[in-house]
Amino acid sequence: MSVDQLSFAVELLRVEENPETRMWILYGIITVLSIIAYKLGFAIKLPLLKSIIVYIFLILGSTILTFLAIFLPITEALVLTVVVLSIYHIRRRWTSKEET
Repeated sequence: MSVDQLSFAVELLRVEENPETRMWILYGIITVLSIIAYKLGFAIKLPLLKSIIVYIFLILGSTILTFLAIFLPITEALVLTVVVLSIYHIRRRWTSKEET
């Protein structure tokens, strides 16, 4: 595997030095970012069982995203998504407070 082909986040975590531990760290980061992105942009009030099912599928999907994140900028895209959705969420709250 050529180091030139790795994504920025994978290079930052230095996955090639200790692949087993660092891949778990990358998996955790991707899972947390996916959950935050879901909560900020797409979550609606669901019953408990449906919420558990959604989070199980998010965790399972993070497994696939982790393998894709080795060569593609998945982590960077998730960070950007969380930032944009956070800005949108803050601006929406701010404008709704001004109107009341």
